[in-house]
Amino acid sequence: MQIVKSLDYKLYSKFIENLAYKLTRFYYSKLNKPFKVSNKLRNGYDPVTTADRAFERFIRNEIKKKFPNHQIIGEEFGTRKTKSDYSWIIDPIDGTRSFVIGNPTWSNLISLNYKGTPIIGLANFPILRKFYFNTSSNSSYVSEDGKKKRILVNQKATYSNMKLSAAFHGSLSLNKQKKIPQILKRMQFPCSDALSYSHLAEGKLDVVIQCGNKIWDIHALIPIIEAAKGVVSTWKNDNAKKAGNIICSANNSLHKKMLKILKPVSS
Repeated sequence: MQIVKSLDYKLYSKFIENLAYKLTRFYYSKLNKPFKVSNKLRNGYDPVTTADRAFERFIRNEIKKKFPNHQIIGEEFGTRKTKSDYSWIIDPIDGTRSFVIGNPTWSNLISLNYKGTPIIGLANFPILRKFYFNTSSNSSYVSEDGKKKRILVNQKATYSNMKLSAAFHGSLSLNKQKKIPQILKRMQFPCSDALSYSHLAEGKLDVVIQCGNKIWDIHALIPIIEAAKGVVSTWKNDNAKKAGNIICSANNSLHKKMLKILKPVSS
């Protein structure tokens, strides 16, 4: 269902498409150099780098210039509240661990929400020189090497032939993992941060399962997946905008099957 007018979608999707190119240029001109890493946690490890903060400042400034009245929620610098129904959700570097070790799967994730619902999403991969975004509630694209191509999920996927990617990020105990042996046996494809969700929207994967997503980890990907005809929810089949444990599938039939399998660990 289209929540805002077509002209609004056109305005916002053009903005994020241009922003993707700006972010990649910004990375190569300013951030492709040694950086400092610090840990946000006393117990555990949640890295943040100087590049995370630089990216977020850049994104916030771009939004403020174009949409000065909109709200902004960023992982590193918190919430800028206004009276607007529009809010931007920013993960300046999704996959900071990948960024730290030189894995190219990290991305910039940006979502535009209307009254709390994600309507436009951008997943930009500077090292891969590609980005994913949606232009409406029915159209998603990948742009690579300056060429834009519409993407769709693999709607013919079934449980018997699915390509499954999953990562528990230390959030699912070994005892709980033992309750879902069907999933453990089928985890045959690597899970690469937001790139796995993007690959599902592109039809390269059929199911992606992850634990512990924050709103900035998943909001940008929800409209991209849904506009590519995919299905995304929490493991409890709640709205994915609540974040947490997330599953996305190539079609409703497969999604229902996977939710049933996850039920022993979804409570």
